[in-house]
Amino acid sequence: MRSLLALLSLAAMAQALYFFVDVTSPKCFFEELPKDTLVVGHYTAEEWNDQRRVWEKHDGISIYISVDEVFESEHRVVSQRGGSSGKFTFTAADAGDHKICFTPSSNSGRSNWLSVASPNGGIRLTLDIAIGETSAIEGGDKDKIQDLATRVKDLNARLNDIRREQVFQREREAEFRDQSESTNSRVIRWILIQLTVLGVTCAWQLSHLRSFFIKQKLT
Repeated sequence: MRSLLALLSLAAMAQALYFFVDVTSPKCFFEELPKDTLVVGHYTAEEWNDQRRVWEKHDGISIYISVDEVFESEHRVVSQRGGSSGKFTFTAADAGDHKICFTPSSNSGRSNWLSVASPNGGIRLTLDIAIGETSAIEGGDKDKIQDLATRVKDLNARLNDIRREQVFQREREAEFRDQSESTNSRVIRWILIQLTVLGVTCAWQLSHLRSFFIKQKLT
């Protein structure tokens, strides 16, 4: 099975390979991976349609994928279940053998789906694996990366708009604060002037009344 994955690693440059998996047992193979190696796999599972005499996908097929680090006492790094087609990705944390297993199950609910009686038996699993940071991996996710880049640009543009709005609001707040302080200063100054005028007026009136009363007593 090591030779199988060696061929599958070239599938990104050539074409995807397929093999048959019995629904009663998993299909496993081993691959020795260097540390920090990226592995991206795409799979498609099909079951034999006895009425149409073709391999077809249907919603009743599910694939359980597991990846174990054999050198770490079967430490599991991938455990996922998908439908009749999907993708799995993992990065080798340490160098060593990795066991990659596919366990299919089928619940077609129709008599014309005959996985046991189909040619070669079981499920036909088409597998395309890219190992390492190859151009095939980057090309497969190119659209997603471009979409993420576009979203990041949109978010940056929105952040810039928000920053400009915040600067504008701060400027308006500073202008309003200056106007308020100027108005308060004028009000306080006018109050002080009024108090001064009132104080002078009261002093003058008191002085005038005092002089008047003194003159009245003398006469």
